[in-house]
Amino acid sequence: MRLLYFILPLLVFANTSNAQDKFDIEENDTVKKLPPVIIITKQQSPDRMPETKDNVLFSGKKNEVLKLSNINGNLTNNNAREIFARIPGVTVWENEGSGIQINVGVRGLSPNRSWELNTRQNGYDISSDVFGYPEAYYNPPLEAVETIEFIRGGASLQFGPQFGGMLNYVLKRETKKKFSFETQNTVGSYGLMSSYNAIGGNFKKFSYYVYNHSRSADGWRENSDYTVRNSHVFVEYRFTENTKLSAEYTNMDYKMQQAGGLTDEQFNNDSRQSFRERNWFGTPWNVFSINFDAKLNDKLTSNTKLFGLIGERNSVGFTATPNIEDAINPATNNFANRRVDRDYYKNFGLENRNIYKYKLGGINNNLAFGVRLYKANTQRMQDGKGTTGSDFDLSIDGRYVRDLDFTTENLAVFAENQFKVTEKFSVTPGVRYEYIQNTGEGRFGISGGTDIAFPNKTISRSQPLFGLGLEYKFRTTNIYANITQAFRPVLFSDLTPPAVSDVIDPNLKDASGFNADIGFRGTFKNYLNFDFSLFYLSYNNRIGVINDPTQGTSLYRTNLGETVNKGIEGFVNLNVTRLFEIEKPYGNLDFFATISFIDSRYKDFKTFATSGTAPNVNLDGNRVENAPRYIHNLGLSWTNNNISTTLQYRMSGRIFTDANNTQTASATGVKGMLDKYSLLDFSSEYKFLKNYNIRVGINNLFDEEYATRRSSGYPGPGILPGEGRTFYISIGAKF
Repeated sequence: MRLLYFILPLLVFANTSNAQDKFDIEENDTVKKLPPVIIITKQQSPDRMPETKDNVLFSGKKNEVLKLSNINGNLTNNNAREIFARIPGVTVWENEGSGIQINVGVRGLSPNRSWELNTRQNGYDISSDVFGYPEAYYNPPLEAVETIEFIRGGASLQFGPQFGGMLNYVLKRETKKKFSFETQNTVGSYGLMSSYNAIGGNFKKFSYYVYNHSRSADGWRENSDYTVRNSHVFVEYRFTENTKLSAEYTNMDYKMQQAGGLTDEQFNNDSRQSFRERNWFGTPWNVFSINFDAKLNDKLTSNTKLFGLIGERNSVGFTATPNIEDAINPATNNFANRRVDRDYYKNFGLENRNIYKYKLGGINNNLAFGVRLYKANTQRMQDGKGTTGSDFDLSIDGRYVRDLDFTTENLAVFAENQFKVTEKFSVTPGVRYEYIQNTGEGRFGISGGTDIAFPNKTISRSQPLFGLGLEYKFRTTNIYANITQAFRPVLFSDLTPPAVSDVIDPNLKDASGFNADIGFRGTFKNYLNFDFSLFYLSYNNRIGVINDPTQGTSLYRTNLGETVNKGIEGFVNLNVTRLFEIEKPYGNLDFFATISFIDSRYKDFKTFATSGTAPNVNLDGNRVENAPRYIHNLGLSWTNNNISTTLQYRMSGRIFTDANNTQTASATGVKGMLDKYSLLDFSSEYKFLKNYNIRVGINNLFDEEYATRRSSGYPGPGILPGEGRTFYISIGAKF
């Protein structure tokens, strides 16, 4: 902390001393011929949605919009810790430093591949199966993203019933020039090499945008090298000013070596070491969308999306806990056979959204309504006998022990109406109806050469959800409140998890509950941006893990009763130089902070004894696993002319990693408390010659040792270290 107090003013002073002065133009030919000075004012995110946008109603909902062009951070490696720092209460799992997958959660919910969120790109689904396996194995490269839209639990009526809300990545588009070209090329620690290249244009009735992002690195840890490529094509045709049709396609492919987890002893000795050099992971991914927008008249606008996903999840490796050595067997002179798991996903959907504007009592009102049709198929093949080799080889000997076929069908209709009691006060009730049908069949296992059939199951659910939002405006600020029901069906991954140390409760139940918010947000003059709120989240029949009541040493996946997550979320951005009216000579100095205090606990959760003599235990009052008590981000951002610099400090509290609140680490590293941590990140950008930029950054400036997660399965059982100090330098241009 003492070093932090010293370095903050030092960096601000150093950058201020290098700033370019603003020219005063005189009335003479010599001065008139000087090129204009580049003036950059990075208004610090987040912004907030208007009442309606893109046929979505946002009134009364807690939401944030991050404009990535206004944020200094490691976009190359999708550093979620930096990018989401301006949204309070976001937990980030840092499995490894590739950034291929972004793992975020809110309000104490699990960050695992963002599976408690409805994750989208340009408004359509990108997760494996929204109601069967909602893990987001894909996210776009942040160098290609224009904005990130985040709507909290109140999003469940217009987007889905997820407890965490909706996360939407909006990609860049070229709307002015006939042809533009953008490139960003980065090198960094541990062999990092990255290149992002894009072209786009807007000519008469046509628009297009195409990009390719390729990145590779050896990785901070041993056995963690990766290569990833992400390509995207977008075309649009405008029939009229109010009617347009567009199509887009994204393809991603990567190969990543998984260093695996560690025991706590191994972590304390050297967190960079790895004992798994034969573990690999890859997810070829294809997502596509056809989008039709129409303004039917002055009152009614409509949007229809036809979208789909074809992807795979492929892994091969030695999946034992880290206290078991992956060694050559002297009897065979070979390594043990590896385990191969493969999933195949095919999803298709149609979603229609409409906004109808009408007057009631002389005041404009808004009705949002729509329908969604969705079908997803997952073929899951697990526990194949792989090779004894070390490369990314998915071939197997014989059959997969599990070979399952899951199908999800979903019909949803929704409506929300913003009733404006006055021009300042609005009430927004809403309803969503979900019909979900899950079907499963196939082979669950093999015993003595005989197939063990998975019971053919068809589970149908009809789930109505209700919500109510309130908003009262005071000039540039407003008070908002929202309460919305949420729902989470039993997932395929709950019934057949890839975790090798989990035992499944055969009587799992669907989860239900609600989100509630009340807050005060807005801007004051031109120097203060803020949002402070209270939240309450009730999660009934939440599925999680406890100590296995029959085996003790394993983890038992079951319904964990009710959990209640409640707390405070706050954001403030203060432009210090505008406050004192000295931004002209000194630029813009912003202080920003997000604070969140999270009290996440179980209610009346009885567990079974592990033996006949041990008493049953009620975990009422235990803290929910992976939910820190606090997450705070503090930062200084300075911008003047063509230089911008950000220094950001993150603090996150300790977490338990199982519902039993086990404090002492197990010998396998799978269970045990994880300590709090604090990290400092630095990033800066210099723009020159109008079209060029240089970006530099250092992540984990003080090289702190920390971990955000323990795993019971992939990407390797045990404690997963966060990355130490890394740096990058990037050169880019846009024409």
